[in-house]
Amino acid sequence: MYYPDEIIEEVREKNNIVDVVGERVRIQKKGSSYFGLCPFHNEKSPSFSVNEPRQIFHCFGCGASGNVFTFLMKYENMTFQEAVQALAERAGVKLPEQEQSPQAKQASNRRAQLLEICKEAAKYFYVSLREERGAQGMEYFRKRQLTDETMQRFGLGYSHKTSSDLCKYLKSKGYDDKLIIEAGLGTFDERYGMHDKFWNRVMFPIQDQNHRVIGFGGRVMGDGEPKYLNSPETPIFDKSRNLYGLNYARSSRAGNIILCEGYMDVIAMHQAGFTQAVASLGTAFTEGQANILRRYAQNILLAYDSDGPGVKAALRAIGILRECGLSGKIIHMEPYKDPDEFIKNLGKDAFQERIDKAENSFFFEIRIMGREYHMDDPDEKTRYYHAIAKKLITTFPEEVERENYLQAVAAEFTIGTDQLRKLVLQEASAGITVPQRPRSGIQKKDTDTSAVKAEKMLLSWFTDVPGLYKKVRKYLTPDDFPDPVFHKVAEKLFEQLEQDQVNPASIISTFEAEEDQRKAGSVFNAQVGDLKTQQDKEKAFQDLLCTVKKNSYEQLSASLAGDVNALGKLIEGKKMLEELNRIHISMDDLL
Repeated sequence: MYYPDEIIEEVREKNNIVDVVGERVRIQKKGSSYFGLCPFHNEKSPSFSVNEPRQIFHCFGCGASGNVFTFLMKYENMTFQEAVQALAERAGVKLPEQEQSPQAKQASNRRAQLLEICKEAAKYFYVSLREERGAQGMEYFRKRQLTDETMQRFGLGYSHKTSSDLCKYLKSKGYDDKLIIEAGLGTFDERYGMHDKFWNRVMFPIQDQNHRVIGFGGRVMGDGEPKYLNSPETPIFDKSRNLYGLNYARSSRAGNIILCEGYMDVIAMHQAGFTQAVASLGTAFTEGQANILRRYAQNILLAYDSDGPGVKAALRAIGILRECGLSGKIIHMEPYKDPDEFIKNLGKDAFQERIDKAENSFFFEIRIMGREYHMDDPDEKTRYYHAIAKKLITTFPEEVERENYLQAVAAEFTIGTDQLRKLVLQEASAGITVPQRPRSGIQKKDTDTSAVKAEKMLLSWFTDVPGLYKKVRKYLTPDDFPDPVFHKVAEKLFEQLEQDQVNPASIISTFEAEEDQRKAGSVFNAQVGDLKTQQDKEKAFQDLLCTVKKNSYEQLSASLAGDVNALGKLIEGKKMLEELNRIHISMDDLL
């Protein structure tokens, strides 16, 4: 939803960044800023600073930067709109209601009703587990060694053996049959009439990323079928675009996500301290789920069952992760079947060792592939090596990456590097096409070029010494900052400087994407260096100004090449650049 700039600014002003950060990170005041350990990367010495006057944060270690919205987006893995809503609620700011068409309003109201009835059902199941009639369900969870705290955290519950209790309860709360059926909580047939979808099962509420109950999974008590039953697809529950446990895992600081198969695996891992665990919802892992995970981690560890179906599922998931630009590793469970069994028998320290030794997904693939060949037979062994060569080509279209893996595989399987390279060339020349890797949507972090550094430092200098702007404003426009983010920062900053006010945090708020906010925030934390004398400062400033203007002129010259109508612009730009190189910009009375 779009919120007016004045509302966003009101929310930001009413949420002091020191307070918001301080609720989540231990920070101490040193000088004019607050410092603490960065929550976005592992470090032993504090490099994370919060500047209260400017209402921005910056980490000198990993480069994270921005305002209070940026911090909440990055720390809680929220969208910009979610961060605005959360901070508005914290500060008691009433946000405007979104104007909707009658159809959109009806759909929104229906979604709200579905969320409400699912929440009510979750309460019912939760209480039922703790009643006398829920003893069988409680016994099941106790045998699985779950603590009361864990059962409460995941809202675990129980559906009674009688098959209409929930429907009767929901009707007593005013919900009609149509809504109960639409929410996947009840069903109707001519033989039994209206009755519960779930009965005689321990219940696992499924929550979305914002902790709202959107569906349920139920495990039958005894030998009934199906063993696990999940809610059907509803307007609020899409199995392919949700993951069990993600509401907690998204704020984990582990640096990875562990993907497993079942609810109990997730719960057991969370109870043991591995709060980054998630599971797909009774279906095979999907590309949609991979794209969701990409928001929270680059490294995905697969903790699938060690049996045949688990291996097959892992191989499929590896391909999906790779297509989405994510790296995958395999956590081996042997001699146990799954993480739940492993942790119960060997403990969390042993599981952490397995995480630390997780196998590279490509090596896992070719190792499993090797099971199809009899390595004692020279012909079979040769065919296996050819298969590895073919796999290298199809998996790694980039030459550098393929060469790195080629050398690693050769070392792992004691194959001569040159021999394996010849096989790769042989397979490539046999007509094998190399597919192009789809774009993952994630841009690798580039180091700043000298041009970018100059732009950032010049804008930062105007923030520190606002009076400089009016001395040089005739030479500069936002167009001299070609990067879209820096262009917008310059545009907003110049407007503020014309009005003799500078508010970096409000400028950062004009960006919605977290990466754009980080980039904008980096402008206000750019440092020129240790300049002792006024003469040094004046020279450095003029060098920066000339550099930015020269880069801008060269880009303009290249873009207008051959355009006879643009000759005037080029001449004007050249004259201005020559003038800048001649004049002296004094900082008297400014420093």
